[in-house]
Amino acid sequence: MLDLLDDVEEGIDLARDAIPRTARRLPLSVGILSVATATPEHKLSQTDAFARVNRVTSVFARLSGIYTNSGIETRYSCVPPDWCQKHHGWEERMAEYQRHALDLLEKVATKALASAGLAPHDIDVIVTNSTTGLAVPSIDALLINRLEFRETVTRLPIFGFGCSGGAAGLARATQLAQSMPGANVLFLTVDLCSLCVRANDHSLTNFVAAALFGDGAAAVVLRSSDRENYGSRTGKRAPRIVATGERLWSKTEHYLGLNIKDDGFGMVLSPALPTLLRENFGPAVAQFLGHHGLSLTDIDGFLIHAGGRKILETAEDILGTRRDQMAHAWSVMRDYGNMSSATVLFVLERALAAGASGRHLLAAFGFGFSAHFAIAEL
Repeated sequence: MLDLLDDVEEGIDLARDAIPRTARRLPLSVGILSVATATPEHKLSQTDAFARVNRVTSVFARLSGIYTNSGIETRYSCVPPDWCQKHHGWEERMAEYQRHALDLLEKVATKALASAGLAPHDIDVIVTNSTTGLAVPSIDALLINRLEFRETVTRLPIFGFGCSGGAAGLARATQLAQSMPGANVLFLTVDLCSLCVRANDHSLTNFVAAALFGDGAAAVVLRSSDRENYGSRTGKRAPRIVATGERLWSKTEHYLGLNIKDDGFGMVLSPALPTLLRENFGPAVAQFLGHHGLSLTDIDGFLIHAGGRKILETAEDILGTRRDQMAHAWSVMRDYGNMSSATVLFVLERALAAGASGRHLLAAFGFGFSAHFAIAEL
């Protein structure tokens, strides 16, 4: 293992030394007109969450540190905490999902459009991502019944990426925007992880998942244009996505995912996940950056999916970052926990609100096991 980590570090060092900062033009130039986030109404502290889990089963009472040392203080849920202590079937879970997902998507879409100075009928493309629930027709088609999008709007619903869905969907939306100069592209993502908790599952995996996950939604408005301000109300150049990439490691589906159970989704969460990340994340980042003529020395900040304390600590070790360089990820995890796909966009929103500038690496990890990347110039 130590030899492997040495190889990872050596590969990153070589990438740093071999490639000049402005080696070549990055392939994309898509403006971020706005970012908006939202959470449901029910707020729960980690102390209360552990107490409620113990009411279902006291088998893991001695493992309270998984909750208290998680780095998470509060999370949000679309259903009252007591809801998760009872049995619910697929029909009930999906009814709750559609109702709450639509409420949150309407909220973030409205906020993002207002911030961008746009109305629903100005949107040309809607990309929608989610994994924790199902709707047929897709959730974006239902959202059109609430907001006055054009009936000719182009729609792309995405399912199955899990926690990396925010970065993956942002990449797909960015690519569409790049191919349609002047078009307004709305990316929406929502995950309601609380609806995946099954009271009859007393496994350690379910116990750990219940310590990490919360609910949330996010929206991003994008536009590709030659104009420096991209239509921004401020008159300044908007932040931009300038590159995207991804990596899927074969035969890793048993590390992270969802199983189909009789009464809902069952969490797949391997304790070996941090090791898998440690062994593979460094080379993947070096390859992604190197493909675009960049290295870690060209990156001014890091917007990492706040998937859990071990995930962030491992990312810090591999990337060689200081804690303050990932402060937004840590603060999002503290205040919201892991909201699956929406989490990395909460991190992006905080970075923008804090006035972050420079070239940032956005990265998220999801089902498969997979990683999705973007380079954002803020």
